[in-house]
Amino acid sequence: MTKNTPWPLKLLIYALLLAGAFVMIFPFIWMISTSLKTVGAISQMPPKLIPDPIDFSNYTTAWTKVNFGKYTFNSFFIVVFDMIGSLFSCAVVAFGLALFNFKGRGLIFMVMLATLMIPGQVTMIPTYFIWKQFHALDTYYPLIVPSFLAGAFGIFLLHQYMKALPKELYESAVIDGCSPPGIFARIYLPLCKPALAALGVFTFMGAWNNTLGPLIYLQTKELYTLPLGLLYLKSENVNQALLMAGAVITTLPVVIVYLFAQKHFVQGIASTGMKG
Repeated sequence: MTKNTPWPLKLLIYALLLAGAFVMIFPFIWMISTSLKTVGAISQMPPKLIPDPIDFSNYTTAWTKVNFGKYTFNSFFIVVFDMIGSLFSCAVVAFGLALFNFKGRGLIFMVMLATLMIPGQVTMIPTYFIWKQFHALDTYYPLIVPSFLAGAFGIFLLHQYMKALPKELYESAVIDGCSPPGIFARIYLPLCKPALAALGVFTFMGAWNNTLGPLIYLQTKELYTLPLGLLYLKSENVNQALLMAGAVITTLPVVIVYLFAQKHFVQGIASTGMKG
């Protein structure tokens, strides 16, 4: 929209945006509403959006008796290591590909990008047997170690951002006697904060919402993550209010992280797309 856009058209656009926002957010509102209802209020007709009475016992039951407190700790444990490994390894590889000229650099970059087109289902079974040979099943190693090996998407995102920075930064630092690791740590990492924030949000959401990985590699109930615990809770045919309380616990950290990192996330994505 511009300043010259007629006000009836502006009103129509805003109305459509509000309607779309309501359609998107209503399932979350209903999830929270259901999680605060008693068992009898769930089947009440007509259904009420605001619970009466409001019952918080579903959260205490999910957190203690259903062990969602342990599942939350397990999820945070995996997410922290995944973010450390992904951000560091992707930044190092992107720095090398963006600033060093060596034979085969273009081929390595293209092969790396080509891996993005390989469906995860293709490598799922071979990867499972590799971890089985290492006796790493029913551990967190298959969920954490790959993040330290630099993912193609993270490398590409940071590579595009670093490539857009002035090359004179690197050249002047070399003239001043700074080593490549020092240039990486003191100059490029601070300048790449928006791109790192964007990659951090993607990594957090991917690791936090990962259901298939824990489902394949974890058998011990005490090792379950939140998505796997929610899947287990659903299989137990518990009441809908308790299930929605577990869903709220699982969803809330993602919403909080995105709200706090939204500014850097949007800035990192936008600048990478424009400068790349």
